[in-house]
Amino acid sequence: MAKKKGKPLLLFKEEILPGESRELNFSFVKLHTNTPIDVPIIIERSLHEGPTVLFTAGIHGDEVNGVEIVRQLVSKGINKPKIGTTICIPIINIFGFLQKLRDFPDGRDLNRSFPGSKKGALAAQVAYKLMNEIVPLADYCLDFHTGGSSRFNAPHIRIEKGDDALTELATIFNAPFILHSKNLKKSFRNACRKRGTPMLLFEGGKSNSIDSVVSNTGVNGSKRILNHLGMLQSKFKVSVPSKPSVIIANSKWIRAHASGMFKANVKVGALVNRGEILGHITDPYGKVHYWIKANNKGYVFNVNEAPIVYQGDALFHMSTQVG
Repeated sequence: MAKKKGKPLLLFKEEILPGESRELNFSFVKLHTNTPIDVPIIIERSLHEGPTVLFTAGIHGDEVNGVEIVRQLVSKGINKPKIGTTICIPIINIFGFLQKLRDFPDGRDLNRSFPGSKKGALAAQVAYKLMNEIVPLADYCLDFHTGGSSRFNAPHIRIEKGDDALTELATIFNAPFILHSKNLKKSFRNACRKRGTPMLLFEGGKSNSIDSVVSNTGVNGSKRILNHLGMLQSKFKVSVPSKPSVIIANSKWIRAHASGMFKANVKVGALVNRGEILGHITDPYGKVHYWIKANNKGYVFNVNEAPIVYQGDALFHMSTQVG
């Protein structure tokens, strides 16, 4: 069957024709020095009709590993589709990225500002523009995140339990883990769900850090999704998954029972048994030791790598069921 020619795409009042490669600026505000702030959007279009996939990262400015994944998709040409269109936004929160900070200059979290408002706070205005001018063009969205400060996430996809379409896509992506988690109110993921745009949210690594294993996982998973949609160019190879993703339906945080110097004994992604020592806390003088043990058999998919912790700090995120 002959492929149908694609139709013109309209973004920011500019017409992008089938077969075109364009870079537009997602402009929304100037710095207090009157310096313009432009957020590049990279659009690649095939001549042929097909899905539109939106790749986003940097909603939190310090989550550099997500930025690196989308950067690789662009620099390697993976985003140039055989059919359809890809839209890549490597950095949404340019303010946070410049200052290595999570939030916007006013302290607001962009990922708690959706669907936004036309005349609200700056974060809400950015969320509004994203949801009303860019997301409506997309048939699918892949959004890349990392763990918080010092907390290293095993690469995983977050989806709501019971969503069969997203479960299929997450299985195809094939990150080591699929975590069932509810959509948070005012998050980008929840806003996309409400408008009917399927989103895979990828988490991996920690803030202000780049990890090659996490990056490779994100890039390879993205290639699998594009291949599934018939969009991946034939020159790119799709790696065959060595094993299926582990589904984590229930999980819990293990927290510090005391303050002190902390060292983890297990690596992220490890399967541990009940009673196994996960790490220990001591004081600077070597007088006391607090051992942290697993309360159940499960996978450790987040490890706190901070050398100093306070009582109540989250140390490990573990699944509470296996199989």
